Amino acid sequence: MWLVQYVPTDTKFAFMRVRRMTFPFSAFLSVVSVLLFFGWGMNFGIDFKGGTLVELQSRSAAADVAAIRQRAEALGFGEVEVQQFGTPQDVSVRVELQPGGEQAQQNVVSRLRETFGDNYEFRRVEVVGPRVSGELVQSGTLGVILAIFGVLVYLWFRFEWQFAIGAVVATLHDLVLTIGFFALTQIEFNMTSIAAILTIIGYSLNDTVVVYDRVREIMRKYKRMPIIEMLDLSMNSTLSRTLITGVSTFLVLVALAIFGGEVIKGFAYAMLFGLVVGTYSSVFIAAPVLIYLGLRVGGAEAPVVDGRVAQPAE
Repeated sequence: MWLVQYVPTDTKFAFMRVRRMTFPFSAFLSVVSVLLFFGWGMNFGIDFKGGTLVELQSRSAAADVAAIRQRAEALGFGEVEVQQFGTPQDVSVRVELQPGGEQAQQNVVSRLRETFGDNYEFRRVEVVGPRVSGELVQSGTLGVILAIFGVLVYLWFRFEWQFAIGAVVATLHDLVLTIGFFALTQIEFNMTSIAAILTIIGYSLNDTVVVYDRVREIMRKYKRMPIIEMLDLSMNSTLSRTLITGVSTFLVLVALAIFGGEVIKGFAYAMLFGLVVGTYSSVFIAAPVLIYLGLRVGGAEAPVVDGRVAQPAE
């Protein structure tokens, strides 16, 4: 609660004046994200591309990563990725998908146990075949699509069609930029990343709906107010809530990123990025879209003239 007393509640920022800069800027970032996705590619984890993941813990001294990599590659399973995580005794070994189905993957685990079983404890073993990983890709993609579609339908009935389209545009903006973030940073993209994307979508939509609800409230109260002034008033009246929620969430995510361990780091980093992008899109994407789509003011369609909506006579 101490944070509340330091957040201003009577701000008068002209958010809509910068929309001619934020729209091209967001379009540029979206294009870069798409190019990164198709050009650089994603660092898909074992959940998506299949293979074998083994987490080892040394029974005595710190794990020798170089020696483990050399011995694992000598087994003849192709490319092997060895990484240290957590404590100096912990190390993960990733072996690429082997031809031959489930039996081939089990053979990888058996050979690794024979090689490292004396000096290392096997803390975690995951084997994902190509059929399972393909199902995970389809399920993850379908989950994101259904979430966005459900939001569109809900907002269409809850508000007006302009609000629904504005929320979906802002959501797609966040989704594309988050995918670009994964492609740029090469953070492993797995099912935890899908959970992060869905959480980002939920957070962004929650912030957008709060803003839209205030816009609808002010529309009913000030039917002759120009749309730019109305949106600025809505942004400023919800700014304190946005800042308090954002800072509180940011502190939690920083704690997760620092102390959450290797497994949760990718989720925390993606959420930190999504927190910034989601807040940005609610103010500078979702709200300005209403200007270009037009709003129903006083029960009639309001034409947009030089960024303002023509108001009906009383």
